[in-house]
Amino acid sequence: MNGDEYSLESRFSLSSDSHRILIWRERGSRNHPSNIIERDRYGGHGALVWGGIMLGSRTDLHIFDAGSVNGTRYCNEILLPYVRLFRGATGLQFLFMDDNAPCHRTVAAEQLLESEDIERMDWPARSPNLNPIEHVWDFLGRRLAARTLPPITIRELRLALQDEWAAMPQQLIDTFILSMGRRCET
Repeated sequence: MNGDEYSLESRFSLSSDSHRILIWRERGSRNHPSNIIERDRYGGHGALVWGGIMLGSRTDLHIFDAGSVNGTRYCNEILLPYVRLFRGATGLQFLFMDDNAPCHRTVAAEQLLESEDIERMDWPARSPNLNPIEHVWDFLGRRLAARTLPPITIRELRLALQDEWAAMPQQLIDTFILSMGRRCET
C-alpha cells in the first residue's frame, strides 16, 4: 500500500451539530427539558475541505471557496495541483482512491487521470465507505470541538482546520491506512 493515496472531501460546520457531546442522564429522563438542546441541523456556515493521505505523507489541506464542486473544479483545484504532483513524487506504484461522487466521475476527471497515468482504485457503487480518510475527518472534527476557543467565523474555522491538519500526527494517519485491509475483510 506504499503508493496508495486516499482522498475525499468533507464539510465542517460552525454550527453545533458538528460537535459530539456525550450526555449522561438518569434512566427515563431522556425527554426532560433540562436534557434537550435545540439545534438548527440545516444551515449554518462551514467549510468544504479536501485532503489526501498515504503512508508517511499527506497533501496540504485544500479549502474550497464558496460554491459547489463540479468536475471542472475537481480537476483544476484537486487533481492537477495535488494528485498529479503527489503521484509524481511517489513514483510508478500509485493507486488513487476517491469515491463515487459525481464530480469525481466526470469525463474530464476520467480523462485527466488517464492522461497522467493515474490508476484509480475500483470502488463499487453503494458499497460501504471504508476510505481511511473518513477517520481522519472524524479526528479533525473532534480536535475542532475540543478547542478551548472554538471557531466562530469562517476565517477562524479555516485557520483552525489548517492548524489541526498540520498538527495531526502522521503516525495516526498511517494507523488508519494500515487498518483498511482488516476493515475490508470484515
